[in-house]
Amino acid sequence: MTARIYKPARTAMQSGKAQTRHWRLDFDPAEARFIEPLMGWTGSTDTRSQLRLEFDSLEAAKTFADKHGIAYEIEEPRPHRIRRQAYADNFGYHRLK
Repeated sequence: MTARIYKPARTAMQSGKAQTRHWRLDFDPAEARFIEPLMGWTGSTDTRSQLRLEFDSLEAAKTFADKHGIAYEIEEPRPHRIRRQAYADNFGYHRLK
């Protein structure tokens, strides 16, 4: 049983930093999913793959995983690249038409 500790990225509809301040621990699926023969739905007997835990810091997530004997991988967040410009730059001569 392994887990992934990461900081979630913003959704496409977000411009702020809401819901990106916490660290998240997700379990990797232990078993393959199967197609149920009666209805054709995708099923699984692994309930840990549905579990998602949130922590205030990376250290809290590491402590939890170590305490419960969970092997984990950490994905560091990429730095945000913000290109700041003035509103007047939208109408400058340097822009291609």
